[in-house]
Amino acid sequence: MVCLFLALAVWAVFGQTLRYGFVNYDDNVYVYDNPAITQGYSLHGVAWIFTHVNGPDEWMPLTAISHMLDCQLYGLHPGGHHLTNVLLHALTAILLFLVLRNMTGKFWPAAFVAAVFAIHPLRVESVAWVTERKDVLSGLFFMLTLWAYARFVGTAGGQRLKASVFYWLAVVFFALGLMSKPMLVTLPFVLLLLDYWPLNRLSPGASGAPRSRFQAWLDLFVEKIPFLLLSAAACVVTLLVQRNAIGSVQAFDFPSRIENALVSYVAYLWQMLYPAGLAVFYPHPRNHLSLAKVGLSLLLLFLISAGVVAGRRKHPCLLVGWLWYLGMLVPVLGLLQVGEQARADRYTYLPQIGLYVLVAWGVMELCGNWRHRRAVLGFAAMTILAALLAGAYIQTGYWKDSASLWTHALACTSENYLAHNNLGLALAGQGKPAEAIEHYERALQFMPDYAKAHNNLGVALAGQGRLTEATQQYERALQLKPDSAEVHNNLGIALAGQGGLARAIEHYERALQLKPDYAEAHNNLGVALAGAGRPAEAIEHYGRALQLRPDYAEACYNLGNALAGEGRLNEAIEHYERALQLKPDNAGAHNNLGLALAREGRLTEAVEQYERVLQLKPDSAEPWYNLGKVLDQQGKLSEAALYFQQALTLATAQGNTSMAEAIHIKLKSYPPALLQPRAP
Repeated sequence: MVCLFLALAVWAVFGQTLRYGFVNYDDNVYVYDNPAITQGYSLHGVAWIFTHVNGPDEWMPLTAISHMLDCQLYGLHPGGHHLTNVLLHALTAILLFLVLRNMTGKFWPAAFVAAVFAIHPLRVESVAWVTERKDVLSGLFFMLTLWAYARFVGTAGGQRLKASVFYWLAVVFFALGLMSKPMLVTLPFVLLLLDYWPLNRLSPGASGAPRSRFQAWLDLFVEKIPFLLLSAAACVVTLLVQRNAIGSVQAFDFPSRIENALVSYVAYLWQMLYPAGLAVFYPHPRNHLSLAKVGLSLLLLFLISAGVVAGRRKHPCLLVGWLWYLGMLVPVLGLLQVGEQARADRYTYLPQIGLYVLVAWGVMELCGNWRHRRAVLGFAAMTILAALLAGAYIQTGYWKDSASLWTHALACTSENYLAHNNLGLALAGQGKPAEAIEHYERALQFMPDYAKAHNNLGVALAGQGRLTEATQQYERALQLKPDSAEVHNNLGIALAGQGGLARAIEHYERALQLKPDYAEAHNNLGVALAGAGRPAEAIEHYGRALQLRPDYAEACYNLGNALAGEGRLNEAIEHYERALQLKPDNAGAHNNLGLALAREGRLTEAVEQYERVLQLKPDSAEPWYNLGKVLDQQGKLSEAALYFQQALTLATAQGNTSMAEAIHIKLKSYPPALLQPRAP
């Protein structure tokens, strides 16, 4: 019944995410714009995942494979990806309950800890954010490791073969967890804590021979060597993969990182007790933390630590829970700063279990044999869980889309440049460029050297036709981040729009040096090369773009144009038709397909394409003119005259003098009787 309750509670809070989309915070990098992921599951893809970094700075192959499987099962429908997160989290919560119950022999404290873990509002970021699959997946392997380790301890006294199986099973689960998220490097430390309590492995050995406390700890430490070796390997891999991200944050000196770590410990404590004002991103205070705040944080941590140490003999659960919390947070405290966040809700996913254990077992033991203990604690537990469930449900609602997520972040934080930037992206996606520009500029007020905001501001300005200003923003972004393939590509687009094809080609080529599998840059380079009179090279780059993204409609269309220009009409027709399968309302593709069909003598099919263009763009002179030419070729002069006359009217109104002159010449060859004004 408790397992069922945990599953239903998780569904009650997080089931709503099945209606939500992806968000514009890393979901594109790690999921829906990542070619290695979106292609779905394949042995080649799995091999690539294990031998390459996924995204800019992560080697978490099992997490990446889980995203690949989601794409295989659900495509890019975000509800399926959210469902996987919800199921993994529910299973992790259930396993936590079973593991704690079996280790301690206590039913209700284990149930309470698992329930708080399942529905605390601090869990929302880990479950509702598709990119944080690494939390829920590594959490599952964390619980499986604890389960196998507890089974090993329980059978070590007599059944050596069975104990050995469970021991190495724990090692395997731990390795899988590290390949899901390397934050699990502190798990050997947690196992040592569990040896102390509740497994009580510091007592004399099975033979009854007395052991010193030091010898007992040494034996347990030696037993953890395979786990420690895996942790060391994970640390080395993580440092190598994230060396650029670590080295890029020079603004955070070591004293400021220590100060932020102390304040973060206390902030997480407060958020556990009062989970309000939670945001997806908390800006780093840099060197602006007051000494009073740092000093009070240090004092509180010292007092709690002194208290649990003093009571360790009578209440070892307090010491274990507190050290679990302190120790598991060490990798994400920012001592080696990766990113620009001060802290993150997702970092509490596993560490705060220690605090829940401290509270649950501590309160139970402190109440002792109080007569009303069961009724009072039961009522308190249900009240707490009801409040947490309501808070988590509301917090999850902010993740329904990017605009809601970042608007809430701005309401909860100050000077949040990243929230302004990403809200700008969301507004731009909603067709609100003016509002987007305001937020980009606001982000740059708080962080003038924020390369992403300069780039995004450039994109918004370019969309308004302000190409000179956009170019300035892109150039500033490249000064700050010269190895950004995206910015080189965007600058190339802006330069090409101003007629600077030579410089545009240079930037497209630089983008492809930095990111060879950049389909958009291949396509844009093809356009520039075609404009520069280098069609053969253009065709090569369009083809490469389509290899990378077979569903790239624009590249199909551009390749069709290039092939038609080279006289390869049959191939051009194939690519136009493919472009229209991908994007049926592409008027340009319908028009150019009609031109190619007409050149091939397939006039009836050409008429069908031009008529489709007229449905999409009835106010454009070109399809009227083209349809008139085809009808003229078919000898349908009366109908052709009607289309030519309508084309002449539109061309004259639109200032297209060359087309108007061509139509005048054509109409002079027609009998006057056909030129009476009539509606086509």
